[in-house]
Amino acid sequence: MGDVQPKREAIQTLTEAGAEAPNVVGLPTGVEGFDKLFFLAEATPEGVKRRPLGGLPAYGVYNLTGVPDTGKSLFAEQFALRQAADGRPVAFVTVESPAPFLAAALKLRAQAMGIDYRAAERHILLIDAATHAELREELSTLLATLAYAIREHRIQATVVDSVTGLYEAREIQARQVVRALFNFLKRWRQTGLLVSQKRSGHEELSAEAAGGYAVAHIVDGTIVFSKKLIQSSYDERLYRRPIGEVVRLIRIDGCRLAGHDPEVHLLEISEVGLVRVGKSLSQLKG
Repeated sequence: MGDVQPKREAIQTLTEAGAEAPNVVGLPTGVEGFDKLFFLAEATPEGVKRRPLGGLPAYGVYNLTGVPDTGKSLFAEQFALRQAADGRPVAFVTVESPAPFLAAALKLRAQAMGIDYRAAERHILLIDAATHAELREELSTLLATLAYAIREHRIQATVVDSVTGLYEAREIQARQVVRALFNFLKRWRQTGLLVSQKRSGHEELSAEAAGGYAVAHIVDGTIVFSKKLIQSSYDERLYRRPIGEVVRLIRIDGCRLAGHDPEVHLLEISEVGLVRVGKSLSQLKG
């Protein structure tokens, strides 16, 4: 090995690492029907049984990926508002929409969710990367800004909408950007949602995002959003929708921190503009 020295501080016993590990708990997301999709397997005298987690596993960093208009941003906004309403401070990095426009959207979403917006808004900190180009173009500046926000405001959850906007026209850097964000959020013990866009040519229900499959493999789990135009009698029978209607779908594509329902579910947008998870396709067939 020559003069290369080992990185001794990188070596830990399982006992040492386990002492620093957080407990796996579920965070309610504010998305009806979604929180029941995660569980823990526990040993009981009657054998191994599932215990519902009741939400997204805390301290995980998750990739929300899909083509436009599939409900990703609505999901992220509902998650942020639910955390804020429960007293958990949230940093919302807005890369696509300037902060005042996001604030208007969040207010409407809070009203639809029945959340006291005045109480919740105190716990949401907006970081406007849409307006301030240096936050989009200089990752070190964004991470320094996030670190300051987390320290000063005791942030517990971070949303980035969208992470794709941080490597626009520089897709070769996608893995580097996502890896840096992932490591940063883990170091700061954040629960993170990274919204990412699919290329239109990608398979609808794959976990691939702009930047390739390896982007999804960096994170703790991926939630795939898609939509389908009903065009045939087969589609009508499968989705229970008439020809010409668009259905939205959601699928959890792996999670390192807990067990999960692997099925494709309907994702509905309610009349008040909230996403909610409906029946699985197997339930529709039944």
